[in-house]
Amino acid sequence: MGVKAMFLLGEKLDGRDGHQVGRELLAKLYTQTTGEPLPEISVTSNGKPYFTDSKWHFSISHTKKHAFCALSDAPIGIDAEEADRKIDLRLADKILSPAEKARFDAAENKQQSLLQLWVLKEAAAKLSGKGLRGYPNHTDFELSDSRVRIIDGCYVAILQEEHHVI
Repeated sequence: MGVKAMFLLGEKLDGRDGHQVGRELLAKLYTQTTGEPLPEISVTSNGKPYFTDSKWHFSISHTKKHAFCALSDAPIGIDAEEADRKIDLRLADKILSPAEKARFDAAENKQQSLLQLWVLKEAAAKLSGKGLRGYPNHTDFELSDSRVRIIDGCYVAILQEEHHVI
């Protein structure tokens, strides 16, 4: 078991459109990784974008100030939030599972803790391709999850499906 390959690019928006910058990052990352131009992109009925004719998988996320793109040879999901974003802490009661809520309640920095759990939940939703339906309170993420990184002032969570060797 193990992940074969994963590549990441991020960039400040500097007033540009996050969706557009995300697609530009994807084109750059795909060409750098494969030596080929960006293939056609389609969208599933649930709204998950995918390459129509490529073994590669991708995920894009953008905040008000940054865009991030991840490319992998396994299904992948990425989400990002500005680390200084203020989030209504009452949201924790709706989106956290009982185990996550206990960890959140014990955490010293509630804003930071909720943002870290949120990016993990969003990345998981993108990975599954199902998107967020209702409240994502069925997960069991840890606050110390190593798949959350701080990149350029953003919490960035990257989750990917592992390859299983038979």
